[in-house]
Amino acid sequence: MKRRVHEVLKKHIDHPIVLEKPKDRSFGHYATPIAFSLAKVLRKNPMVIAEELAEKLREEEMFEKVDALKGYVNIKLSRKFLDEYAVWALENEEAFGKGEEGRSVLLEFVSANPTGPLHIGHARGAVWGDVLARIGSHVGDRIAREYYVNDAGNQIYLLGLSVYLAGREALGLAVEWPEEYYRGDYIVDLAKEAVEALGAEMFADEGFIPQIADWAKEKMMALINDNLAEVGIFFDHYVSEKSLYDRWDEVFSKLVERDAVYEKEGKWWLKSTEHGDEKDRVVVREDGRPTYLAGDIIYHYLKFERGYDHYINIWGADHHGYIARVKAAIAFFGHDPQRLEVILSQMVSLLKGGEPYKMSKRAGNFILMQDIVKEIGADALRFIFLTKKSDTHLEFDVEDLKKEDNSNPIYYINYAHARVFSLFEKAGKSQVSVFGTDMEGLDDEAYDLLFTALLLPEVLEEAYRSRQLQKVTDYLKHLAGMYHKFYYDHRIIGTPNEDRLLKLSAMVALSLRVGLKMLGIEAAKKM
Repeated sequence: MKRRVHEVLKKHIDHPIVLEKPKDRSFGHYATPIAFSLAKVLRKNPMVIAEELAEKLREEEMFEKVDALKGYVNIKLSRKFLDEYAVWALENEEAFGKGEEGRSVLLEFVSANPTGPLHIGHARGAVWGDVLARIGSHVGDRIAREYYVNDAGNQIYLLGLSVYLAGREALGLAVEWPEEYYRGDYIVDLAKEAVEALGAEMFADEGFIPQIADWAKEKMMALINDNLAEVGIFFDHYVSEKSLYDRWDEVFSKLVERDAVYEKEGKWWLKSTEHGDEKDRVVVREDGRPTYLAGDIIYHYLKFERGYDHYINIWGADHHGYIARVKAAIAFFGHDPQRLEVILSQMVSLLKGGEPYKMSKRAGNFILMQDIVKEIGADALRFIFLTKKSDTHLEFDVEDLKKEDNSNPIYYINYAHARVFSLFEKAGKSQVSVFGTDMEGLDDEAYDLLFTALLLPEVLEEAYRSRQLQKVTDYLKHLAGMYHKFYYDHRIIGTPNEDRLLKLSAMVALSLRVGLKMLGIEAAKKM
């Protein structure tokens, strides 16, 4: 709708147009402060400009009412337009909210180290990235999903060592545990499986640790993918960090050519301060081994070589310090660092009945994602992770998400959707049978509900462009609340307006259903 209003205004104004929604719906559906910016160009009073524009817009059939108020132009859409738009939406559900084809985007998210099961912190970034991809694809961008497998460096060796030692312990062999190793029952289970799969002889000598590490890494990646599949998250590409180092000499040579690095104290440093970092960073140690940052540099060098229009990384909040140094490397390679967008995902605090949620012994004192999914279900997990901006702390009580009342948002929204299907069942009618019904004669409250239901495409667009996915959950709660109130205030079945009100209900259900689908949730038809 906003796009249509914008197109109509462009017919009358050759100037950048801003459209807002008045806080007081009685003023109209949209408002524009265009008169204030035009006043500087035309050297006229904005009140006069607003009134002149309002006069022109009153001739547009799409608008029921246009008023000039204190320099603003307030616009109320016609009931005929809202009705026609609702018919189109009901008949074209798959296209509702679809945008024109936009940029190609490479979205990297989750990328948890393959050294253990996914914990609840990983889950937030996983859900957030998946929903960003779903909404972004719907509104027009072509998004590829990528998982960066951190399979190089000490953490994989440490995984192999931990499994090796646990395997020796299971075999009754002598074990001397180091200060640093991976703990948790999952390591014990993995070790027993490794002994069975690889043979006891692999646990007789430390020289086999790299092979055990590779085997364990593949097992952990399979487990991670199973955890993600349980909540409907999948990837188009996987990139192995380990494989990237085959290109390090090539990438390092380019850094040298571009005067991006210098040698000092036997190390090689990236001149990241030249691009906003607080200090230069080591990329090659004294012994010639590349640092962890080198892997990130290779990865982003190759990313940009793949030719996407835009790149998005979703990282844990603890990676904030890496943003400047990675963007510095991108700039040295001659690319615009603004084409890389980094979204940070804050940690999650869980309660159960008001008390801190117990950590999993199996995970080594983490709260496992799979445990929470079993407790509250994938839908509730997805929804609650999207109720706040990703870079703000999130706390919730799992018991609240088990309740079947208004305090549980996913239940509340699903109940509104199921209520519509129940109405059609009671009326003995199909939804399609009322699509062509003329809605003239309904009251202002009904048209206010219809307008809100038709706002979904704008909500999706705004949520995606602003990276504020909580706008979708807020909208769905608001629409469900409006419908529940309308249902209690209006008798529907057996009234002269039955078909009109059923059509309105079908439109509400459509927006709830499509909105939930964008969150990776299938709307309930029965409760």
